[in-house]
Amino acid sequence: MLIQPRKLSPGDKVAAVSLSWGGAGEPALHWRYEQGVKRLETIFGLEVVPMPNSLKGQAYIAEHPEARAEDLMAAFQDTEIKGIISNIGGDDSIRLLPYIDFDIIRQNPKIFMGFSDTTIAHLFCFHTGLSSFYGPAIMTDFAENVAMDDYTVKAIQSMLFQTKAVGDIPAPEKWTSEFLEWDIVNKTTARKMYPNKGYELLQGNGIAQGNLIGGCIEVLEFAKGTEIWPQQEAWQNSILFFETSEEQTDPELIKRWLRNYAAQGILHQTNGIIFAKPYGEVHYEAYKEVILSVLTENGLVDLPVLYGVSFGHTEPKTPIPYGRSAQIDCQQVSFSIIEAAVTD
Repeated sequence: MLIQPRKLSPGDKVAAVSLSWGGAGEPALHWRYEQGVKRLETIFGLEVVPMPNSLKGQAYIAEHPEARAEDLMAAFQDTEIKGIISNIGGDDSIRLLPYIDFDIIRQNPKIFMGFSDTTIAHLFCFHTGLSSFYGPAIMTDFAENVAMDDYTVKAIQSMLFQTKAVGDIPAPEKWTSEFLEWDIVNKTTARKMYPNKGYELLQGNGIAQGNLIGGCIEVLEFAKGTEIWPQQEAWQNSILFFETSEEQTDPELIKRWLRNYAAQGILHQTNGIIFAKPYGEVHYEAYKEVILSVLTENGLVDLPVLYGVSFGHTEPKTPIPYGRSAQIDCQQVSFSIIEAAVTD
């Protein structure tokens, strides 16, 4: 069982880290970082502490994975910092692996949150036995044009700021992944929202329960075969969560990767799968087809699969806490987290 980190409270300090792409430090994009920071301060009452290397810009961040790792280690070691939030994802967090001191994370458990390429840092946490949060990043969800979405705000509050069981995670009524350039002239332009279809049950009956494990399916490929790839027992009686990035990955690749999960025995060990709404709903039907085809060819036609859950590269989103007990109710077509994600 993964360690529950301590909850956040208004007035707490949280660190901002750039673990992959250094856009937060680029002059043309810094307004976006500042907007995300302001929301953390005004909506959640948190004090944001940028780690020393996090705002040094794209070129420096790209050239110095050791500096990114140094920031992460420092944030975990600093006893005044109660949580760590990723500025944004990218594509090379795996380069931090040689510079990570797992004992530092293990000895200083605290809230860590981010998504996409930040999947790698979640595996760092998982490797040490710490439950982290696959969820909003400073330059995306917190910096959403015009205002943060209430759905995301409420999800963060229920997940990170209180110690009761999280409960039902409803589908948002509307969604978007419309891309508007991160130009300050667009700051007051809301992205177009679309009615949400809600969750789809692809297959399964009854109620499935298990501990959450997963991430961005493209990024997980970086980790296979490394020391941070979870051991076999980590997948037993799990609920897998997979999401796809803005790259709109070819369904054929999703099929191949899922076949690898089958070959590892992971699909046979899990109790259910939640799959996120695809970016732009591109390949929406094709992804469903390949998921079902891989499960069918492995004799897993009764494994519950819930599709279209909002935790990926669409907005709004809910955090997903690694290692916490979750439930798929096939009859109600619902998803819930049936324990607290944090502790006092």
